[in-house]
Amino acid sequence: MQSEQTTHYQRIGGAEKIHALVDRFYHLMDELPEAYGIRKMHTEDLQVVNDKLFMFLSGWMGGPQLFVEAFGHPLLRRRHLPFAIGDAERDQWMLCMNQALDDVVEDEALRRELSDAFTKVADHMRNRAG
Repeated sequence: MQSEQTTHYQRIGGAEKIHALVDRFYHLMDELPEAYGIRKMHTEDLQVVNDKLFMFLSGWMGGPQLFVEAFGHPLLRRRHLPFAIGDAERDQWMLCMNQALDDVVEDEALRRELSDAFTKVADHMRNRAG
């Protein structure tokens, strides 16, 4: 049984595994036709958003607060308001993230926990109907 003090950051394997997860996520977003809707919201070069997601997830999972140190409070919903995000965009984002979790995270319980948490965040990002 996991200690209550063990963070998702520790359980996933730290920075190296979070980098692998984020790299896989953006690779899938770039390659899957089903993710075209969210891919076209991004610039051609995904490195900047890759770096920012890594920094955010580091702190979100209980590790170093890299995003906060560099950019301040994440204010996720506010930062995403310029983009029309509905159910389709949420589902495309989750398709890529769930596949990345399946590909990178060996611990089935951790995959489920992270997927559930990502689903809550993705639902919160919606800013338009449909």
